[in-house]
Amino acid sequence: MYDGLPTPGRNDECWCGSGKKYKKCHLSFDERLEALYEAGEEVPPRDLLKTAEDIAGVKHSAEVNIGVLDYVAERIGPGVTTEQIDQWVHDYTVEHDAIPAPLNYEGFPKSVCTSVNEVVCHGIPSSDEVLKEGDIVNVDCSTIRDGYFSDSSRMFCIGEVSPEAADLVRVTKEAVEEGLKAVKPWGHLGDVGAVVNEYAKAHGYSVVREFGGHGIGLEFHEDPFVSFVTEPGTGPIMVPGLMFTIEPMINAGAQEIDMSDPNGWTVRTEDRSLTAQWEVQLVITEDGYELLSW
Repeated sequence: MYDGLPTPGRNDECWCGSGKKYKKCHLSFDERLEALYEAGEEVPPRDLLKTAEDIAGVKHSAEVNIGVLDYVAERIGPGVTTEQIDQWVHDYTVEHDAIPAPLNYEGFPKSVCTSVNEVVCHGIPSSDEVLKEGDIVNVDCSTIRDGYFSDSSRMFCIGEVSPEAADLVRVTKEAVEEGLKAVKPWGHLGDVGAVVNEYAKAHGYSVVREFGGHGIGLEFHEDPFVSFVTEPGTGPIMVPGLMFTIEPMINAGAQEIDMSDPNGWTVRTEDRSLTAQWEVQLVITEDGYELLSW
């Protein structure tokens, strides 16, 4: 097969763990993958495709991830520090028998990313950072439960925000929704990014190139990279079982970013314009997709 992985005999048990014979399960599926590969398409290896057991495990993890963001939504407001948000996330997660995925990931020191105003991503919570009226903040939460990873983020408007900030937050969420409409089994992943980019630009915004979505499930970050500055008809095939996030980072100003923060993590817009991000996690199904975390 194209991916170099073992292929069962026709009467052997299928590689997906269903217990069925290969010929009754994934044989025709694999033949379709092989034909796409031979036609020059970018086809994900089968070990990236999630089984029914994997999907159930991710859903169990996502129950915590969604619950954390709901918990934050009920409490966030002016006067709250981003350190308090980190503590909420950490406590809620461990109390539900899970692990905050960001904590100590490649040296990241906190349990959640809190990105305020011009911070594009990877904002580090701090007791010195107090949210005030008019701020917008992205809370990016990732959870490990029983070895399965879930990941999603939401934007929060702190008190009364400017019409410009409110519009950016709204349009960014709508861009994710437009991207979801472009998710089609056996279609190209580049179609999703193209739609997101087109929607953002139509509203006068720009999309960050250097960061995007990613595969996820058995690891925090898996292939494929999900860019939001792609062309239609390009990129990997969205094969049923492929799991990834849609999380465009959309700037009110130019798309250029500043990665010079001495902490080695926090990324800002180069022109210090506002930026927003929403993130959802999904898996491709035979007839569409299933949303797992939001």
